[in-house]
Amino acid sequence: MTSTSHSPDLLGELEWRGLAYDRTERLGDALAAGSVTGYCGFDPTADSLHVGSLVQVMGLLHLQRTGHRPLVLVGGGTGLIGDPSGKANERPLLATEQIAANTLAIRHQLERFLDFSGPRGALMRDNAEWLGPIPTVAFLRDVGKHFSVNYMLAKDSVKSRLDSGISFTEFAYMLLQAYDFLELFRRDGVTLQTGGSDQWGNITTGIELIRRAAGGDAHGLVLPLVTTATGTKFGKTEAGAVWLDPARTSPYQFYQFWINTDDRDVGRYLRYFTLLSREEITAFDAATGESPERRAAQQALALDVTTRVHGTEAARIAGEVSGLLFGRLDPRALSPKALTALAAEIPFSTLDGSGSAGAGVDTLDAFLSAGLVPSKGAARRLLDQGGLSVNGRKLTAADRTLPPEDALAGGYFLLRKGARDYALLRTLR
Repeated sequence: MTSTSHSPDLLGELEWRGLAYDRTERLGDALAAGSVTGYCGFDPTADSLHVGSLVQVMGLLHLQRTGHRPLVLVGGGTGLIGDPSGKANERPLLATEQIAANTLAIRHQLERFLDFSGPRGALMRDNAEWLGPIPTVAFLRDVGKHFSVNYMLAKDSVKSRLDSGISFTEFAYMLLQAYDFLELFRRDGVTLQTGGSDQWGNITTGIELIRRAAGGDAHGLVLPLVTTATGTKFGKTEAGAVWLDPARTSPYQFYQFWINTDDRDVGRYLRYFTLLSREEITAFDAATGESPERRAAQQALALDVTTRVHGTEAARIAGEVSGLLFGRLDPRALSPKALTALAAEIPFSTLDGSGSAGAGVDTLDAFLSAGLVPSKGAARRLLDQGGLSVNGRKLTAADRTLPPEDALAGGYFLLRKGARDYALLRTLR
């Protein structure tokens, strides 16, 4: 799928990819001294990660590929509260049963990126394990005493919410995250926390707690929050967030999200979201500059990320469907599985052809049944004007039936009105 050569230098790898936004001063020395266990937390308020989480996931992947050990912390405890960082309003709270189900689903998705096997495999922890049992008085005594209210008010995640209001629950979130870091330091020898750039205040609070409560030395590394060249939030579309769960965002829709990447963003996204080498990405940068209409970089990006998230077969099928709908592929080259996937992405209907006695399906009936025209009269006018196509072939006024032998595999006909209005029809016999 991609180049998988390992780099011994985590910070060097992240820096050339543009992924090292900020870090604590002595992190480089700690990484050079030996294998480090580093963690990143994920909020289990949904049963799937979305593409906005992928920068952090890729950070853990690079950590593992450069000889260190990643730990995934799922916030089963803090997820009951919600991190105020980057949020304008307080989020609704979820039941513990829903948090547990979401945690399991996220684990399965992360296994596409991280190797959890073997003595140095990735670890996964749920902070509900230690946050649930801890008494409130003990927490205030052992953690709260180390931080003044002034210290907490100075953090950006709190300052940004003072005007609109912030509950005490969310105000205390940074202490809970700091306590997570301390617990992981004690339980698993974790000395590094990674996260988005909006997590810097929470991470440094954890580093300070480890120093004060355990006399330990810990480090932080933050990666950039991704926006598009137009300034919009990455991963948001007209249909909403782009999810890793195929039930929420189909592999075709997922693939198409990456195919639609702006030329100004695609080189950056190849660095962020793939393991392609510097030489490969530089070549795609040149191709985008010389022949942007070919969209070679976008195709490489879409294939790479879709393959990692959904598997080789799903990525291949998504590529077939995309190639068909955007004019690069002959419909007769579609595999049966691609036709099945296509039926879920464009208008689909069936038509009883059993009474045609081998004469084929009436063309006007086909386009009317598929919903591409409001009436047979409208279909007839478009047919006479050359505005209708079937299986990639433009019809003429003489094409009053669709012969059975012209059907694609499984009895499908790909109908098109004009340049971009598609429908899939299946004849039943």
